Amino acid sequence: MSFSWSRVGTWVVAFVVGAVYGVAGTVAQAFMLGWFPLGLVLATVGVVALLVAVRLLTGDRWTALAAGLGVMVATRVFSGAGPGGSVVVPQAAEGAFNPGIVWTIIVPLAATIVIAWPESLPRMAARAPESPDAE
Repeated sequence: MSFSWSRVGTWVVAFVVGAVYGVAGTVAQAFMLGWFPLGLVLATVGVVALLVAVRLLTGDRWTALAAGLGVMVATRVFSGAGPGGSVVVPQAAEGAFNPGIVWTIIVPLAATIVIAWPESLPRMAARAPESPDAE
C-alpha cells in the first residue's frame, strides 16, 4: 500500500461522516416508544449500515476504521456531562434497562466486526444446471 493524499482525504471524510452519525445516534438512542427502545434500534441500524457501506464501497479496512473511530469519538464526547451540567446519556436506575450503556458497547463491537470481516468469503463451487432430459 503506497501513500496517497486521496486516501488520507477519504479517511478524513469517513471520520467526519462517522462523527456525524455518532452524534445523531448518541442523541437518538435514548428515545423509547413505550417499552421498546426505538432510538437505540434505529441508531444501531444506521451506524452498522454506514460502516458496512463504507467498507463495501471503498474496499478498504482503514476507511471503515476511520468511520468507526469517528462514531466512537463522537459517542465518547457526547456521553459526558456538558458545560451546563446536562447529560446526553444518563445513568439508569439500578436494574433498569439503559440504552446508553448498550449503545456504548454496540458501537465498538459493530466497528470491530465490520473491520475484521474477511476480504472475500469462500464460495461454493458453481454447479451446472441439470437438464430435464437427464434421469
